[in-house]
Amino acid sequence: MTLKVTKFGGSSVSCASQFEKVKNIVLSDPDRRFVVVSAPGKRNSSDSKITDLLYLLDAHRQYHVDASNVFKLIKERFTEIKESLGLNYPVERELDEMYARLQTMTQNEIVSRGEYFCARLMAEYLGYPFVDAADVIRINHDKSIDWDATRARLRAVMNTTSRFVFPGFYGLSSNDKIMVFSRGGGDITGSILANIFDADVYENWTDVSGFLMADPRVVKNPEPITHITYSELRELSYMGASVLHEEAVFPVKESNIPIHILNTNRPHDAGTIIQETSNVPRKYPITGLAGKPGFLSIYIYKKHMSNEIGYMRKVLSVLERFNVSIEHIPSGIDSFTVIVSKAEVDDSLYEILHAIKKEVHADEIKVQEHIALVSTVGNSMSHQPGMAGRLFEALGRERINIQMIAQDSNEINITIAVDEKDLSRTISVIYEEFVHPDDSQIRPVEVEPFIEVVNVALETE
Repeated sequence: MTLKVTKFGGSSVSCASQFEKVKNIVLSDPDRRFVVVSAPGKRNSSDSKITDLLYLLDAHRQYHVDASNVFKLIKERFTEIKESLGLNYPVERELDEMYARLQTMTQNEIVSRGEYFCARLMAEYLGYPFVDAADVIRINHDKSIDWDATRARLRAVMNTTSRFVFPGFYGLSSNDKIMVFSRGGGDITGSILANIFDADVYENWTDVSGFLMADPRVVKNPEPITHITYSELRELSYMGASVLHEEAVFPVKESNIPIHILNTNRPHDAGTIIQETSNVPRKYPITGLAGKPGFLSIYIYKKHMSNEIGYMRKVLSVLERFNVSIEHIPSGIDSFTVIVSKAEVDDSLYEILHAIKKEVHADEIKVQEHIALVSTVGNSMSHQPGMAGRLFEALGRERINIQMIAQDSNEINITIAVDEKDLSRTISVIYEEFVHPDDSQIRPVEVEPFIEVVNVALETE
């Protein structure tokens, strides 16, 4: 029998009608025995997420401002779900009890209640037992998972039930306090359960039918990505193409458990399957592409730099002192350029430049702003000669200037820097080159099994 851990995001549990969709999905497949839920999300574009309201409730508490109006909104949302579905769980009374002790609660405990109350309602609606994440998931002081303790508690639960509903987003710290993950952390909860259960698949239900090959705001009707490897996903999600919390990958990646991204509102769509390896033939030589603006470059030139040992390290140590992360470092014989996020240096750029000048006595330092990065990603690119040439030729035809080029050693990613004003056009040109070229150029690509050699890291709802 196949075992599935099934997680539903905030949009999937935003109201009673969404609860009904969840129930139909869960009960349609007996393998969906372990259900993780987020807090109710937005019902429409002008609505608020329950988690946002709980953070607002905590802010009112901290500043001793009357929070009754915010609490009323939260209570109405949960009461509406309960009454619409004819449930008996006394959510109103428990919410009132929470509000009565608000001043003694921590922020983590307050914001975790969105998942808690949603899971209690969903458990009754499905007829499944409720299991509290605080009774199972143990989190260390450094926010890592205490796997041994969590595994032992979860297996104890399994001795009493073969199915349950479980709240995402939180667990219990080593000092017995509620601790939450970062926003979207319900995805992490689902992957923890999938890892410990050694699930056959981890289903992540949201409001989109998986990943697309490009941003639909830039490319009209982009092709869906039906299969993607963890490493490809990491490359694309770093540029913002993400529907999954990046930390949710690691617990399942090490066991090669597939993550299946699915759409609660369109449950029959194929979605996207994420796996460590993929033997599925690819129709196109690229898997997808993504880009984002907001970068700048710092160019450093020094005569005979190549003869000075440790020169680049000294520059990077300056950026480290200012807590600036590095995106890319294209280099020459006597010069190199550091690409960084503009937001990270906005308040300290001149201090950084002065410190670099003082540290390495550069002959020239130049800054260029308004840079965008575009990543073209695909495991199959390494099996296609001339991929970089085609990309550069296509951009050259459109007179788009490439300011920087970087390609990783696995040959699954070509990243270029362009002017921000050319970002959308760059993505469109590359997409058309590899996805909609002349018919004679379209051919299936046989993908060899890809096994990642170097470990790499990966709004959700």
